[in-house]
Amino acid sequence: MKESWKTRIVRCGFNLFPAFRGTGARVIYIAGDYSEIRIKLPLNWRTRNYVGTIFGGSMYGAVDPIYMYMFLKMLGNDYIVWDKAASIRFKKPGKSTLYATFKITNEELDEVKRALEGKRSLDRVYDVELVDESGTVHAVVEKTIYIRKKDRESNLSSGNVVSLPKSESK
Repeated sequence: MKESWKTRIVRCGFNLFPAFRGTGARVIYIAGDYSEIRIKLPLNWRTRNYVGTIFGGSMYGAVDPIYMYMFLKMLGNDYIVWDKAASIRFKKPGKSTLYATFKITNEELDEVKRALEGKRSLDRVYDVELVDESGTVHAVVEKTIYIRKKDRESNLSSGNVVSLPKSESK
């Protein structure tokens, strides 16, 4: 799907937002329906660590807000979405520009909505790979996203949490 004029503006906003800009990464594509976002993280003076490879904090920071933002946009105002947990596994030093692609399918969105019909909240786990131009994986970030439907009557009750199986995202 092509970028819309609206998602092009959002992409520019992401890239100018100080917290994201500080990671050294850039959003390079946002689908018109927010179902896919791609980022790139170049090796340069802003992202280089002491030993000359991409700083691990830049790798993590580059992928941190993306899934939460996608779910917020795709689910709409009737849902609460938070980053709940994350971990990163370094596979290889980043010695060149790295890329990551984030996707949420309509089927996944429907699955989330169905799961929340009977439960108060759920956790959704995604693996995001940071790869170089040839597709070699340099790091894998596991993101746990907390989602619940807004409770119009009371925000005080705790309710049940259901965890869905890990989603394979490439």
